[in-house]
Amino acid sequence: MPTLARHDDIYVLDLGEGENRFTRAWMASVTEALDEVDAAEGPRALLTVATGKIWSNGLDLDWLVSNLDQAGDYTAQVQDLFARTLSTQYPTIAVLQGHTFAAGALLALAHDVRVMRADRGFFCLPEVDISIPFAPGMSALVQGRLSHATAHEAMTTGRRYGGTEALEAGIVSAALPLDDLVPFATEWALSQASKAGPTLRTIRTTIYRGAIDLLGQPVVLDLPG
Repeated sequence: MPTLARHDDIYVLDLGEGENRFTRAWMASVTEALDEVDAAEGPRALLTVATGKIWSNGLDLDWLVSNLDQAGDYTAQVQDLFARTLSTQYPTIAVLQGHTFAAGALLALAHDVRVMRADRGFFCLPEVDISIPFAPGMSALVQGRLSHATAHEAMTTGRRYGGTEALEAGIVSAALPLDDLVPFATEWALSQASKAGPTLRTIRTTIYRGAIDLLGQPVVLDLPG
């Protein structure tokens, strides 16, 4: 399960090891961590990391298919996590040491900055290949965080971007060796921590008002077969 640690002005949210699927308990744990950082005072920033080959593989589809009666509440919890991350009052950086797919990629995009391992791991929005259309709020999130050309390619082709390719496409701010990811992210976070506060949240919610509003609307997932 995700854990949160603090090192002076820097909070580190470790999503865990494994696939880091969006189970309801996993999402609740991430939200609880965001609540804790939000309730803190003074300068602060958040690094979201993971351990192993995967940062996050997204929705818990096996559970969802078996629990369709809970699909509405589940989707609302997913979208609330995206909106919450997008509208924090502190700087956020996703440290992508491994595969970042589907809803995991959307969560990464909700962070201010992403830094990715250069030699291993892919960033991918595979919805077109698994026949699950993007909900309006999720589509707005992608389009609000990526250039039009990159959003179009990522969403309509399901392209898998390696670190260097993701850097060239503007998905991440840096593609680095594994050992350099956290130091880079920490340096960035320290440079931005003083900006934490209500003004930053107001700026975020103004920029992404359309996506945040859509993420707050009920969605019926169109699952295959």
